[in-house]
Amino acid sequence: MFPGFTLRSIEVAPGITLRTRIGGAGPPVLLLHGNPQTHLMWHAVAPALAGRFTVVCPDLRGYGFSSKPSPSADHAAYAKRAMADDMVALMAGLGFDRFRLVGHDRGARVSHRLMLDHADRVERAALLDIIPTLEHFERADMAFAMGYYHWFFLAQPAPFPETLIAADPRFWLLSHSGKHGVPPDFFAPEAFADYLAALNEPGTIAAICEDYRAAATIDLVHDRASRAAGERIRCPLLVLWGAKGRVGAWYDVPAIWRLYADDVRGAAMPSGHYIAEEAPVETLAALAGFL
Repeated sequence: MFPGFTLRSIEVAPGITLRTRIGGAGPPVLLLHGNPQTHLMWHAVAPALAGRFTVVCPDLRGYGFSSKPSPSADHAAYAKRAMADDMVALMAGLGFDRFRLVGHDRGARVSHRLMLDHADRVERAALLDIIPTLEHFERADMAFAMGYYHWFFLAQPAPFPETLIAADPRFWLLSHSGKHGVPPDFFAPEAFADYLAALNEPGTIAAICEDYRAAATIDLVHDRASRAAGERIRCPLLVLWGAKGRVGAWYDVPAIWRLYADDVRGAAMPSGHYIAEEAPVETLAALAGFL
């Protein structure tokens, strides 16, 4: 699915290695996946970008076949700050002090924190189908609670969500993606097999829950501190959302991001939530022109 790419396991911190696929030549672009996926979600986008860029596709910590730190009471190992630090170390280890950045879903939340904590590293960034985590929680209403109920389910104390998901990981994977409006056979077979294999890896389910617990606790502490300090995204920012999805239906996506960034442009894609997999041609056109 990634012709010409190499697959490596790269250490980014003591005890933390990231499964990473690298290909192409040219300016570096870092692609960060969402939940409950792995870097294989970029299979229809990364090879085309590799014609112009050096493309780096890791599995986030806790996801795929990357390291899965043990849960903790403060959920700090899964804070977006920790995940962003992973990515800076990954790119620096590959010789890239500055890079372009594209993130979807959870990867976009990591990207947001990365642009605040390491502003000098990111030349420009694209975020797919999100608004800031803080805005989601502060604007929460019944539509959000019903549509994104998994935010509240996964953030419940252990071992409640872990136990229910582990009872039938395949059912959870299908039902989780199905609530975004895609049919059971939507994902490319190779990609779906990777998502499911990763979900069956020891520690993955707990790590996913910790990611969402962090989002509801320590990430909000960091986000509120950044907002109070007046920290903003300084690089050019492209925001894309699915015209058939919930984020664009609930929010004026570019307007919200202009509260956080100085240079924002945006567009709706002919898709639901899984933009890069549902509308790869349009996604590539938007990214290639911007990157």
